Amino acid sequence: MEQEALRNVSLTIEDGEFVGLIGHTGSGKSTLVQHFNGLLRPTSGKVFVDGADIFSKDVSLRSIRQKVGMVFQYPEYQLFGETVFEDVAFGPKNMGVPDSELHDRVDQALGLVGLDLSLKERSPFELSGGQKRKVAIAGVLAMQPQTLVLDEPTAGLDPKGRDEVLSLVAHLHQKENKTIILVSHRMEDVARLAKCLIVMAHGRIALEGPPEEVFREADYLEEIGLGVPQVTRLLQVLKKQGFDVNPDHYTIDAVESEIVRLLETK
Repeated sequence: MEQEALRNVSLTIEDGEFVGLIGHTGSGKSTLVQHFNGLLRPTSGKVFVDGADIFSKDVSLRSIRQKVGMVFQYPEYQLFGETVFEDVAFGPKNMGVPDSELHDRVDQALGLVGLDLSLKERSPFELSGGQKRKVAIAGVLAMQPQTLVLDEPTAGLDPKGRDEVLSLVAHLHQKENKTIILVSHRMEDVARLAKCLIVMAHGRIALEGPPEEVFREADYLEEIGLGVPQVTRLLQVLKKQGFDVNPDHYTIDAVESEIVRLLETK
């Protein structure tokens, strides 16, 4: 009954990168990221963090998990504390952070996700869906990881909540210098934020490169159940119909400018 989830996957993610990891359900992307901090151990091959083989005898997996934080799908389902403070403090407390530092860790993490400190003594289960998700993310940030892996962080949120979470992720990358690995099947999300895309299909890396290069393979992406952002597809269709447009744009602002330029030349 066993099934090979990943096959010959090899990749390097540099400090400070913002990587979008995309793929259809069952492509292997969630399995892959669980290797990054040792939640899963590969049956062959090695995983390195800061140059160290994370499964070697002289490396502590606890220290690796402090460096590489993981935010799973629907992380609010993992909330359990009686208060927001208790939930956010759980990770650093188990890392051995002394009680005298816990309040500073929690305050800093809540500030990063944009939650008012007055919520610390509230039950997390009284909060909105978007606030619960931010509390869950704050719990990971309180451990001060340099790399943050987010698996479908906007799943199930309304448009307002989705925009808030994506803005938070962008802030963590740009202002806090976090290395970000964003797992998603929403092309619009990764196109808006990531500078490098890794496309998974059938347990392998199918495509890798800057968004404009990956989105040129629109037909292949559709074959594996993904497609490209709708605005990019619009430019590609216009190009095929003979209009003088650059089909490599993939953000709404860039596509809008391209269409305005086209109209002005008519």
